[in-house]
Amino acid sequence: MDRMIYLSMAGAKAAMQRQDVLSHNLANVTTNGFRAELQAFRAVPVRGDGASTRAYALETTIGYNDAQGPLTATGRNLDVAMQGNAWLAVQGTDGTEAYTRAGSLDVNSEGLLVMRNGLQVLGDGGPINVPPNSEVAVGSDGTVSAKQPNQRPTTIGRLKLVTPEVPMTRGDDGLFRAADGDLPQDPAARLQDGALEGSNVSPVETMVAMIAAGRQFEQQMKLLQIAQTQGQQSAKLLGST
Repeated sequence: MDRMIYLSMAGAKAAMQRQDVLSHNLANVTTNGFRAELQAFRAVPVRGDGASTRAYALETTIGYNDAQGPLTATGRNLDVAMQGNAWLAVQGTDGTEAYTRAGSLDVNSEGLLVMRNGLQVLGDGGPINVPPNSEVAVGSDGTVSAKQPNQRPTTIGRLKLVTPEVPMTRGDDGLFRAADGDLPQDPAARLQDGALEGSNVSPVETMVAMIAAGRQFEQQMKLLQIAQTQGQQSAKLLGST
């Protein structure tokens, strides 16, 4: 009887955890550069006397879907979409170097090139300062140039583009970081200006997966109810003898 309870409880918990991941992905279906989170489960034996044959199903995050999202042309000179497996380096709120595929850039009040959310964009030589009243353009290799009225464009820096060889880790801030520290600049990395990369989450597939997970949870709860009913019936039979 307790095997059914353990099995049903582990299945219901796994279904709830899968719903959490799917709902998080669905909530970011319109987030530029978002990478869908992947999930898996592993069996962990229950420790203790008499429980050697029992096991829990525990969630394990195996990474993210690295497929490129759809590109949307915006025509804005500070919108860039990384090509291939290139990532843009930014400074996280904790001061560490992090990486993102979101490429909506802007110039803040201090003249620094930043993301739309305020995070500072990193160049191959540090922060990129934009002269006042300048028109900014970004080349396919990440070169940033500024053109002031009645003057020729001048190069003011180059975006730090990296190409990780192994999957990175997503932080709580939504940014990605490499396990071995900061990644080096990749001279061969390229981007497309005047465009943004969308989320690679498929809303239809995610909704179908959420429905399937919901039905699985209902089935696990029914098994728990069956186990409870069988336990009550067993107790009555034992009490009548």
